[in-house]
Amino acid sequence: MRVRLAGRLNREMSQETGLSEADFEVLYALSESPGESMRALALRCGLEWEKSRLSHQLRRMEERGLVARMECVEDNRGSVVGITDSGRALVKAALVQHERAVHQYVVAALSEEQLAALGGIAEAVLAGLDEPHRA
Repeated sequence: MRVRLAGRLNREMSQETGLSEADFEVLYALSESPGESMRALALRCGLEWEKSRLSHQLRRMEERGLVARMECVEDNRGSVVGITDSGRALVKAALVQHERAVHQYVVAALSEEQLAALGGIAEAVLAGLDEPHRA
């Protein structure tokens, strides 16, 4: 279910906005941060991505005019990533499309009781993910 739902949501987002799931994750994080920008390290940690993955993703997004990278004033080794006007417009459109699709494929498909149970299940799973990994 997770794979099929994510696949459907991603295909529809890409068709309607041209954004990939990774594009959306980066733009959403930036749009929710103060000043719509953040240090690349903070973005990487927030997304839980590897350094190389973020670097490649940002390069592609910068080439498309969705984000801009600037030097970090406090630390010349780091960079600050900011959302552009184009990126802002696309993430807003993607949020509308994403909310509509989630409602269609999840909320409308479940009863009130099922939604409540899903919420409880999600909370339990997330709580387990917050605990330290045990082998």
